[in-house]
Amino acid sequence: MSEGRTLVISPNWIGDAVMAQPLLQLLKRQHPERPIDVLAPPSVAPAWRAMIEVDSVLETPFRHGALQLRERWRYARVLRARGYVDAYVLPNTIKYALIPWLAGIARRVGYKGEMRYGLLNVVHHDDTPKRAMVPFYAALAGAPHAALRAGVPRPAMRVSPEQVLEVRARHGMGGAGRLVVFAPGAEFGAAKRWPARHFAALAQSVREQDPAAHIALLGSPKDREACAEITAITGTDGIHNVAGATSLSEAIALIAGAAAVVANDSGLLHIASALNRPVIALYGPTDPDHAPPFSDVARSISLRLACSPCRQRECPLGHHDCMEKLEPGMVWHELRQM
Repeated sequence: MSEGRTLVISPNWIGDAVMAQPLLQLLKRQHPERPIDVLAPPSVAPAWRAMIEVDSVLETPFRHGALQLRERWRYARVLRARGYVDAYVLPNTIKYALIPWLAGIARRVGYKGEMRYGLLNVVHHDDTPKRAMVPFYAALAGAPHAALRAGVPRPAMRVSPEQVLEVRARHGMGGAGRLVVFAPGAEFGAAKRWPARHFAALAQSVREQDPAAHIALLGSPKDREACAEITAITGTDGIHNVAGATSLSEAIALIAGAAAVVANDSGLLHIASALNRPVIALYGPTDPDHAPPFSDVARSISLRLACSPCRQRECPLGHHDCMEKLEPGMVWHELRQM
């Protein structure tokens, strides 16, 4: 039986962190006795805490984008004392590959990224231009150049029913009414956002069919304005704009208790998928095949226009047709069946 611990260095985006979770499932199968720690930015850490394979979550003390070589060397000394035998570096930058090298971790696994030979000593290559993210991360559990494995597990997260009830009550969504979650935001850029008036029309359809339903509008503080546009149309009866008013751990709990989730291509979409909630994923400028939801009940909706996926933060043609022309009735047709 091997000794020591495994370190996983998290991506900087919530959605990527969720899609990396199957890698931890595979690592745990290989070494069930070996604790897995995750080094993650504070903004992403709550997502890892909802994954049962994770023993400890260590929050990075570094500023975004800065090399901070002295700080990384000091932090590497802290990691050295924890006794890691291997490390999996999921971001593609040199500065994250420096940490396990400085910490003296013997086996350092990751993709080549920014020419990281030497810093990594088990180097994988990204030779597939349109690879899906879950098998991309999961491949790190195998040997470099090995064929992508079949039957990669789905991302999975866990929240207790008691936590769900507590968070619902804390934000005024207690009682018997079912909870529907909308995630109107998208950190990547405005092009990913389904229009507020479309979300408002969908909310009205939900409330007409189920007047007791609670609709939670989730997101970061940056999304509060977009959510306010929705409630300006619908009013606030049964519709709760809690964007920026919940921590990520609270948002995860609300999603865990949702009867259904409607989301743009965003981190909250992938959290809903990992919690196996019924989910409708709305795609415009991004590829629905690149990072689809994995829930037992899931629908990916994309108009698949000739100009998409453009993968741009703003519509380069100025019309945003990929989202504007995705009518609320199309989404309600799918949501009503859920």
